[in-house]
Amino acid sequence: MIQQGDKLPEATFQWLTNDGMQSPTTDELFAGKKVILFAVPGAFTPTCSEAHLPGYVVNADKLKEKGVDSIICLAVNDAFVMKAWGDAQNAEQIMMLADGDAAFTKAVGLDMDTSAFGGIRSQRYAILVEDGVVTQCNVEKPKEFEASKAETMLELV
Repeated sequence: MIQQGDKLPEATFQWLTNDGMQSPTTDELFAGKKVILFAVPGAFTPTCSEAHLPGYVVNADKLKEKGVDSIICLAVNDAFVMKAWGDAQNAEQIMMLADGDAAFTKAVGLDMDTSAFGGIRSQRYAILVEDGVVTQCNVEKPKEFEASKAETMLELV
């Protein structure tokens, strides 16, 4: 599992914008920047939609005031689902990235098998990344939601 001090692995993501499909890489997203990446088990799921993403929507300005260049929400979903979820949540300041094949999620060791319920998904976590290196890694314990909340990360930046 990725830890504080580790460099993020190389990956390519999918990001659907109003201008069409984009395929940003790890380097493009994190090099020379201070970024919060938070991951959720799935778009439109209860805790993710009722608390996790909304917390970052509400606190985006505060996080950016503290020097965060971008906030990324990641899920093992497709880019179309991530865009629809972001639109439904008014998440204009959050980059809604898809890790459709779970390649990045597996590379950082934070995948989980939810079997017939959803297949391979991401564990719930939030990491602070500075110039591609993890400076804070908050992985939630199963059935908990505290370490990866926007309010928790706001205290750490």
